[in-house]
Amino acid sequence: MNLDATLRVDARRLDVHLQVGAGRTVALLGANGAGKSSALACIAGLLRPDAGEVRLGDRVLSSSRGAGTWVPPHARGVALLAQEPRLFPHLSVADNVAFGPRSTGAPRREARARADHWLAEVHAAGLADRRPADLSGGQAQRVAVARALATEPEVLLLDEPLSALDVEAAPAIRQLLRRVLRGRTTVVVTHDVLDAVLLADDVVVLEGGRVVEAGPTSRVLSRPRSAFAARVAGLNLVRGTATAAGASTAVSTPQGLRVEGLADHPVPDGRTAVAVFSPSAVGVYREAPHGSPRTTVRARVTDLEPHGHQVRVHTPSVSADVTPAALAELDIGVGDEVVLTVKASEVAVYPD
Repeated sequence: MNLDATLRVDARRLDVHLQVGAGRTVALLGANGAGKSSALACIAGLLRPDAGEVRLGDRVLSSSRGAGTWVPPHARGVALLAQEPRLFPHLSVADNVAFGPRSTGAPRREARARADHWLAEVHAAGLADRRPADLSGGQAQRVAVARALATEPEVLLLDEPLSALDVEAAPAIRQLLRRVLRGRTTVVVTHDVLDAVLLADDVVVLEGGRVVEAGPTSRVLSRPRSAFAARVAGLNLVRGTATAAGASTAVSTPQGLRVEGLADHPVPDGRTAVAVFSPSAVGVYREAPHGSPRTTVRARVTDLEPHGHQVRVHTPSVSADVTPAALAELDIGVGDEVVLTVKASEVAVYPD
């Protein structure tokens, strides 16, 4: 079922248009306060927008047109899975999962059959007689997923479903979601690039309550146009004005940063463009090196962050990945001035 939502919430400075194709999963990315959870609340019917329309297939769930339309949350065919499982503590696991079908009028036997089915689907059948207090975080989230799906929703909304889980439980729940979301119309709010890569067909990036970037997950994360998407993807992004520089194209910022790279297609001089490159492609030196032409940036180190088996060196404009051994040899720390270099062949340039 297609989901089409145009939402404006003045108090939260939210003004977005979201489209989710039938059976597709869209990941909503953005910094805290960007409007992601507010958008989900509007779609679920927990927050009434000041203007706009939410349409699910041919059904209008809410509209500010004319006399207005408002379908209450329980009648929308939409299920919201929040960060916390929020299971009813006085009910068994089976009764928690059966609660949704029962609340929509399903007979007790049918509701229990649905509960048993979905508990089996999430590999939690053995937990049916337990109370929520007896469950681990991962087990409780499995039950919450089963409870959401037992209502047979036309749209599933997930608000950072893995953020409250420990590092041992999160991968298993992520794989579970990857399996049960296949073919379901879903919107998932997340800060984790793995969630976007493994769960989402498409990505929408929100900044300040507005959509600043949208498209297929692979395209957004490999060729981002927003600073947040680049940060999530672990890439450097420099936005500025394009100028031809021989065989390469230079992107220059008002602050004086200039990065040369290669464009798949010519970028007209004066056009706003972005230069994107991996921190692993950036060299870090005490003094500017000699050799092949390359972008050279002088900057001060603002942070040193462990990143896998390497250390990410942050500066105000560019980040670089170096080995611990290289960092020790350079003998640099926060506040030290360094020279960062990157070859044009490692930089992708494209219009903004």
